[in-house]
Order: sequence, then C-alpha cells, then structure tokens
Amino acid sequence: MKFRTTPRFDGDWKALPKDHQRRFRKLMEAFNAACEGYLADPGGFNWPAGLRVTPLVSAKGLWEMTWSFAGQDGRATVEFVQIDGEPGVQWRRIGRHEIFKSP
Repeated sequence: MKFRTTPRFDGDWKALPKDHQRRFRKLMEAFNAACEGYLADPGGFNWPAGLRVTPLVSAKGLWEMTWSFAGQDGRATVEFVQIDGEPGVQWRRIGRHEIFKSP
C-alpha cells in the first residue's frame, strides 16, 4: 500500500512522543493489509477491531484510526487517494483527540 503524508501530519509526527511513534509504526503492517482488504471489497469488509478504524462523521471521505487509549490517547486521520495511479493512503493528522478540530 502506497502512502503519503500531509505537512500537518509531518508536524504532528515530530511532536508525538517517541513511545507513541513506536506503537503507531508497529500497527502499519496490519493497517496496510487491512487497507488492501477494504479496497478490494469496501462494502463487505470489516476492519480488524484492534485497529479501531471508522469513518469520520464530521468529515466525509476521512477516516480515523485510534491506536492507543492508554495514557495519552493516540489517533490519526487518513483518506484514500490515488498515488502514481494506484490506490493509496494519505495520512492527514496524528496526535490526540484535538486533531479532530481540523482533521
């Protein structure tokens, strides 16, 4: 699965605690596999419960992934896009719950 990040995501990433960066990276293999499944069958696909991926109600076309509830919460927003003519993921924001003010 190809991906790209927005400048906002890049800034959020730099401010993210290192332990949250590690936890987020550990999920990427499972997230990428799940994205492939979703893109193959969007209507019939069920996201793995451990990834906690849901569409954002307040922003059509955007999705959230909650990757930590322990201590400081960890959330990221994504959207499905075309990258070099192939389906991909654009990471928009990462951080705590306040990222939903401007997903």
